[in-house]
Amino acid sequence: MLQVNQISFSYDINKDINQVNFSLQKGKNLAIIGESGCGKSTLLKLIYGLYDLEEGQIFWNNQEVLGPKFHLIPGMPFMKYLAQDFDLMPFITVAENVGKYLSNFYPEEKKERIAELLEIVEMTEFANIKAKFLSGGQMQRVALARVLALEPEVLLLDEPFSHIDNFRKNSLRRKLFAYLKSKNITTLVATHDSTDVLSFADEVVVMQNGKIVAENSPNELYNSPNSKYVASLFGDVNEIPGFYFNQNENQLFYPHQLKIVENSNLKVTVSNAYFRGNHYLIEAHYPEGILFFENKNHLEPKTVLFLSQK
Repeated sequence: MLQVNQISFSYDINKDINQVNFSLQKGKNLAIIGESGCGKSTLLKLIYGLYDLEEGQIFWNNQEVLGPKFHLIPGMPFMKYLAQDFDLMPFITVAENVGKYLSNFYPEEKKERIAELLEIVEMTEFANIKAKFLSGGQMQRVALARVLALEPEVLLLDEPFSHIDNFRKNSLRRKLFAYLKSKNITTLVATHDSTDVLSFADEVVVMQNGKIVAENSPNELYNSPNSKYVASLFGDVNEIPGFYFNQNENQLFYPHQLKIVENSNLKVTVSNAYFRGNHYLIEAHYPEGILFFENKNHLEPKTVLFLSQK
């Protein structure tokens, strides 16, 4: 089990990580989400042992994670950390990069392991290409394969799919997370992509200003967000005054949770319609501002209609 116990850390006078506390069972996938600068990447670096904590402790099972004050080479040997800069060696091939830390004592086993990993990240056809000739997305896939070469107990991934094309990203995510589950590798993913969270995470931690502001399963966080900030991390969200729905408090709705009705308290005027494939995202004005809802058909600007909760 990974235990993060009330840790704090700062680069300067301000707390970049402030009293963060959570635990994660072995083999589980934790997504860490939040706006840019909220502390996601710093938290991963602290868990890996790249910095010394100011307060608190981190344990993997019964072993404490310690920083540079205690280790000549920072980082814990049972963990692997993939940063956003990849750190590939440009003048050797993709296969050589992936097998960099594998032993040469059993060459056939090494060759098979490299082939297995390149298959997972869909880079088999680039095995003999030098890394300097790869695109950013291809480099990121090679870097993913390399951190898996010597299977870690804990894998820390910082925006692992940020440079990868959308058409390949979904397939890669399915293959990678299925592999990690099959190997029972505990995984923490810092991400801004809600697909990483909703489809593959077992648990989610939401960070804001260096603190955890929400923690739950993806299903619970999505369907019952405790604030507009949390809901907004999953896409567009509307915060509508409660009196429109005979409620005392403001209500949060995703666009798909609103529908057109013949009459209601919520009267809006269409301003734009954005084609989204199987539906349109409609932007509309009402007295309190702008809101968004989904509709199967295009709606013309200045169309006046009424909305209600589905």
